[in-house]
Amino acid sequence: MKAQIIVASDTHGAGNLLTELEKAYPHADLFLHCGDLENSPEYFPAWIFVRGNNDYGGNRMMPDSRVVSYAGIRIYMTHSHRLGYYSRLEKLAALAKENDCQIAVFGHTHVPLIKKVNGVLLVNPGSMRFPRDGNSPCYAVIEVDDNDQIHAKLIHQEDWPFKPKNSWTGGWW
Repeated sequence: MKAQIIVASDTHGAGNLLTELEKAYPHADLFLHCGDLENSPEYFPAWIFVRGNNDYGGNRMMPDSRVVSYAGIRIYMTHSHRLGYYSRLEKLAALAKENDCQIAVFGHTHVPLIKKVNGVLLVNPGSMRFPRDGNSPCYAVIEVDDNDQIHAKLIHQEDWPFKPKNSWTGGWW
């Protein structure tokens, strides 16, 4: 495997979940968070953040969007709250293409999604705390194999490689 990327979003103050992900994936190459951290990002130096609509105060140091390059791939990151509801996926794909990115990761909706739109792989890891689709909390894993093929999967709470230590997930646990 060429790269393993862990993607989370909308943890809304449950920073312990990010620490658990780091422990569960000690060999991951990147940890990406798509906004609504609601913690201070300096407590999580392994993570790359963008700002969500609920990130205030010291979280202003996080950009609204950014491009991350690793292992020959480029990833466009945003929370997506500024894109509106209609045509969000098409707008994300267009922004990714404008920035020469093969992947766009985003949050805000609390609904996980993996979908290819106009040649761009869109990944929304859902919410690790407050899912809105009737399923359990979720995050995503993106892997780039040795043939540069990109694979993404959603990991719901019942399949997490750790058990949350408290009720901060707000899910069914």
